Amino acid sequence: QVRLVESGGGSVQPGGSLRLSCATSGTIGVINAMAWYRQAPGKERELVAAISWGGRLDYLESVKERFTITRDSDKNTVYLQMNSLKPEDTAVYYCSGGYYNNGYHPLLSWGQGTQVTVSS
Repeated sequence: QVRLVESGGGSVQPGGSLRLSCATSGTIGVINAMAWYRQAPGKERELVAAISWGGRLDYLESVKERFTITRDSDKNTVYLQMNSLKPEDTAVYYCSGGYYNNGYHPLLSWGQGTQVTVSS
């Protein structure tokens, strides 16, 4: 069974930066991509960024040029570097393991999430 464990959230002021990490454990051969989602209070969970094992990258329009998703295959860890954070980025961020087929599709169970709060 694969587990996803997110870390790195916190509280920052607008314009600040955070780096989220998602460590995976277990056999991850069933997936060929990973992603970060976020869910703000009262809103639907949305895809923020995705990365495939082949190098395909996808980003939510509002985070392009600010967020970067990367993967360390040796450590089975995916990162989300978030720069120039805005209050509207405040949400619980979830790591996801899945696959690409006309877009990214989650497959594994969600992790516990990590809270990101951007406020002055």
